Amino acid sequence: MLNVLIVDDEAPARSELRFLLDETGRVESVEEASSAREAVEALVRSKEGVERHPDVLFLDISMPKTSGMQLAEALRKLKNPPAVVFVTAYSEYALDAFNVDAVDYLMKPVETDRLSQALDKVEARLKPAPSTCVSIERIPVEKGGRKVLVPVDQIRFIEAKDDYSCIYTDEDRFLSTISLAKLEQRLVPHGFFRVHRGYIVNLDHVEDVEVISSGILQLGLKGIPEKKIPVSRRRVVALKRALGI
Repeated sequence: MLNVLIVDDEAPARSELRFLLDETGRVESVEEASSAREAVEALVRSKEGVERHPDVLFLDISMPKTSGMQLAEALRKLKNPPAVVFVTAYSEYALDAFNVDAVDYLMKPVETDRLSQALDKVEARLKPAPSTCVSIERIPVEKGGRKVLVPVDQIRFIEAKDDYSCIYTDEDRFLSTISLAKLEQRLVPHGFFRVHRGYIVNLDHVEDVEVISSGILQLGLKGIPEKKIPVSRRRVVALKRALGI
């Protein structure tokens, strides 16, 4: 369960988001601030133990005096900053948002499904880093009626196939009953990225990025010239950031 701080200078917007968050059943507490200054004061109180420390700020960008973007930049200097999800009516700040390490970028009016996705990302961000035990570094798969453990550094990409996940290496293909969502959680710390609802790729093996039309991207992978991986529009910005382009 998450502790949330909503930062927005418009009271109706705060009330609507509070309602949506309460409806998810995934938040422990929801506090509100009408400005960046009030948000900072709330963080100070939480540090002093007067209030609960927020796990995540749902932060408006356009606010009087100090903007949400300026506040997010300042928060990055803290030792243990809360996660930040921007909630705004303006789409043009999306790239800037990821430059200040925002977890997600929601457009007003907020849709329930997108809010749920944002909470998924926040929870993933807040999870402790996985240990380097063998069970995490190898993925169990099916091959010839037996279980095989595939080292994660051999995996090039994973594709969703009906109720299975199809795991590709340079030389072979394996089926796994582990969902793509669960594989994503396990593989992100090892340099993998969910580029599409149906694909996870090993970023170390991305060889080229091609724009095919209207900003749509597809990826080429080393050693697999015949396969091109599509990138969904909403993941383009985060992928470019992950690749450093």
